[in-house]
Amino acid sequence: MSLLSTELIKLNNLQIAGKLVSEELMLGIHGSKRSGIGIEFEQYRHYEPGDDPKRIDWKLYARTQKHLVRESATESNFHIRFVLDLSGSMNYAEKDISRLHYCKILLASLAYMGYRQNDQMSLYTLKNGDLETLVPAGKQAFQRILYELENAEAEGIWQNTTPQFPPGNEPQFQQKQKELFVLASDFLQVDNEWLKLIQSVANPRREVLIFQVLGEEELNFDLNGFYRFKDLETGKEIELDASAIKEKVREKATAYLANLDEALQIPHVHLVRSTLQEPLAQVISEALRKRNR
Repeated sequence: MSLLSTELIKLNNLQIAGKLVSEELMLGIHGSKRSGIGIEFEQYRHYEPGDDPKRIDWKLYARTQKHLVRESATESNFHIRFVLDLSGSMNYAEKDISRLHYCKILLASLAYMGYRQNDQMSLYTLKNGDLETLVPAGKQAFQRILYELENAEAEGIWQNTTPQFPPGNEPQFQQKQKELFVLASDFLQVDNEWLKLIQSVANPRREVLIFQVLGEEELNFDLNGFYRFKDLETGKEIELDASAIKEKVREKATAYLANLDEALQIPHVHLVRSTLQEPLAQVISEALRKRNR
């Protein structure tokens, strides 16, 4: 199976899917040439899925029959803050691929890449009007991020006119530290709440990388006849003649995306728009190219 096929997205195992995508890319998330493994030895820990087998101390294994990995005290000065939209609209699906699962694999793939470079990582979610901290930066953050992504569920609305980080979890810059703020969402908004969040976090020391994931049917709206449409966030339903509203829906969608593109012409902010059928490795490669321009 080609790793670029949509079958990869349908894998039920998030860890395997994310690892396959990241290994295919064979790139560091921020273009660093360092190996990601520090020089100063700190401690041993048990081997975990995703670890480089080369880090196993095989001499110690011969004595203990345990796969132990040498950890270093050296940490990257780069911090990746992942943000996953968990509003109800993320449950939208086409051809058995949900927007939520697509975004989960996308973030898991980036987490693997950051892990290989020893980057600091944390995970936040947008749900029920709040920006919540799921995994703070620290040891074992990578494994905890994969676990939380695996178990995350989307529901309800996310409408917040003044979005901000939870008290005590606001991003704090360390000396010489740079950050990458990675947001995965459909980026559909009611009152510019997404734009306000982006504007509040973007600055010269924190880049913002936005993955807007939409469905081809959402964009094309090539429907005819009567349909019952359901709002995935509020649960409200309405029956309409799709043919009668087709052109209006398309016009509004085109206008919204054009206005969004213009509004996000902000320094240090990069928008990558994809559909649920696009190969993840290709989408991530495009994002990395945008950052390196």
